Amino acid sequence: MKWQRKDLLGLRDVSEQEIQFILETAKPMKEVLFRSVKKLPTLRGKSVVTLFFENSTRTRTSFEIAGKVLGADTSSVTVAQSSVAKGESLLDTVKTIRAMQPDVVIMRHPSSGAAEYIANILDVSVINAGDGQNEHPTQALLDMFTLKEHMGELAGKKIIIVGDILHSRVARSNAYGLLKLGAEVIFAGPPTLLPLEMKTLGVQVTYDLDSVLPGADAVMPLRLQMERQQKGLLPTLREYNRVYGLNLKRMEQTGKQTLVLHPGPMNRGVEIESDLADSALSVIEEQVTNGVAIRMALIYLFVGGSANDVD
Repeated sequence: MKWQRKDLLGLRDVSEQEIQFILETAKPMKEVLFRSVKKLPTLRGKSVVTLFFENSTRTRTSFEIAGKVLGADTSSVTVAQSSVAKGESLLDTVKTIRAMQPDVVIMRHPSSGAAEYIANILDVSVINAGDGQNEHPTQALLDMFTLKEHMGELAGKKIIIVGDILHSRVARSNAYGLLKLGAEVIFAGPPTLLPLEMKTLGVQVTYDLDSVLPGADAVMPLRLQMERQQKGLLPTLREYNRVYGLNLKRMEQTGKQTLVLHPGPMNRGVEIESDLADSALSVIEEQVTNGVAIRMALIYLFVGGSANDVD
């Protein structure tokens, strides 16, 4: 397959074939990360810009590492240290970035649709690193990559995503991607954070987590995004933890060795207990490593490298 997309704005309109191609491309990328010398000449002379309007540890750092391992020059623009803090508009910021002639721009923004907005302005590729409550495609891709490493094909696998679905771009992108790979996807959470219209994504919706745990192949708790929430959506964090918090005891209901993922950052003692997060069931640290591999694959595909560059 030849990669033909200009941008990656989400997984809603990405085909199963394209998803599988990205995941396959990430395999040799991950192997590079375990070499004694983690450096390739693949994208020497290419320029990668990360433009983050929201805080990030994993996503921004992994994109920067991914670009550097591939040999590209990477530049990071953080809003607090840029002219945006002085009142510069998104349009003018993007025009400034365009004038610097980067080969790919990676952006995170608090407004849904922001990535598509700048993609329509820029001639170079744009990778969405999370836009508002819309999508976070690279997180979903690394989640799928992690699941496939442990399970093989995902068709017929039962995947539960728990918690603050309403505000989660991760949940949306995972729903689009996992369903295309044939998985059964279940959203579980309190009614205030799990609107019934989520069923339009093609997922099963339930407010009773314990009722769907039996037989689950993987469970992913989500962080409560208090910064996006209005007051009154939850009675107390303690009550939320009692009903939806994951721990080793609750996971026994699955009846199998169920994988536990988390997109991070974790709120231990809220959506997940340390006994589970640090257990053999957890693949949370693997997700971080796989995030670098997936983002290497995407930068490689969008900037363009030859077939033998990762040997």
